[in-house]
Amino acid sequence: MKKQVLVILAMATAKSYFDDLRIKPEIIDPPQDDMTDVPEHVNDPGQSAIKPNGVVSSSVRDLLECPVCLNAMYPPIHQCSNGHTLCSGCKPRVHNRCPTCRHELGNIRCLALEKVAASLELPCKYQSFGCIGIYPYYSKLKHESQCVFRPYSCPYAGSECTVIGDIPYLVAHLKDDHKVDMHSGSTFNHRYVKSNPHEVENATWMLTVWLILLKVHVLYIEVFSCFGQYFCLHFEAFQLGMAPVYIAFLRFMGDDNEAKNYSYSLEVGGNGRKMTWQGVPRSIRDSHRKVRDSFDGLIIQRNMALFFSGGDRKELKLRVTGRIWKEQ
Repeated sequence: MKKQVLVILAMATAKSYFDDLRIKPEIIDPPQDDMTDVPEHVNDPGQSAIKPNGVVSSSVRDLLECPVCLNAMYPPIHQCSNGHTLCSGCKPRVHNRCPTCRHELGNIRCLALEKVAASLELPCKYQSFGCIGIYPYYSKLKHESQCVFRPYSCPYAGSECTVIGDIPYLVAHLKDDHKVDMHSGSTFNHRYVKSNPHEVENATWMLTVWLILLKVHVLYIEVFSCFGQYFCLHFEAFQLGMAPVYIAFLRFMGDDNEAKNYSYSLEVGGNGRKMTWQGVPRSIRDSHRKVRDSFDGLIIQRNMALFFSGGDRKELKLRVTGRIWKEQ
């Protein structure tokens, strides 16, 4: 009888305890440290509009930084058995060994970190150049490859200049650092004289309109301004197979969609003959070498250049003229 009473009392006590839990559930406050405010993920990549910038802590960005190349990681993100991560591009470079703990990597993906990345929105890395959009983490890379605010490379041909910037900055850089003289006008007329035409060297000119005329060994430089825009005209000698040739072409200091608003013509001649080229300037987004190697310009074979020069064909005398105009 005594045992039955004890059992009943125990059951009543337990029932009372669980009733209390149901009526008054215990509230556990979440920790306040190391919290990350993650903005809502935007599924529509077209919504690259300006949004309130969510707070993404530097610790989260650090987690998404590859320890080898220090670039942001994108799927597949790999991890070792100890949880250290690295990007898929660097995995072959470390010979399947974790760069942090030296354990074998295997083929483990860090799905949790990939999901965290998918929830983030970040500003474009060209924010300092004027881009004010906020983009989902996995759309950000594609946007940056096409961002209209991304800087341009210095168009000074024949140099290893690594300066980048917007167009006004590059114009000032060309003038101050490469000592390019500035003039105005949309036409040009230049005579190129070389005492030994059999020496084919990278004598590169650049004409920037403002129009710049440069040479690799900087034999002559001119800068012209027209239509409130800037252009680069290159004239240089190079080897095409076994044949030495000269080529002249124009580049626009801006994007390709703007370059298509302009046209230009080049003319070279002598002895009553002339050659003419008409085309659309290429954007300086395309490198000088890429444009040259596509032969998108006026190409003059050396024998023809010597014929234009007249005389005993021992001295190269080429007069290159041209103009730039805006299409209506």
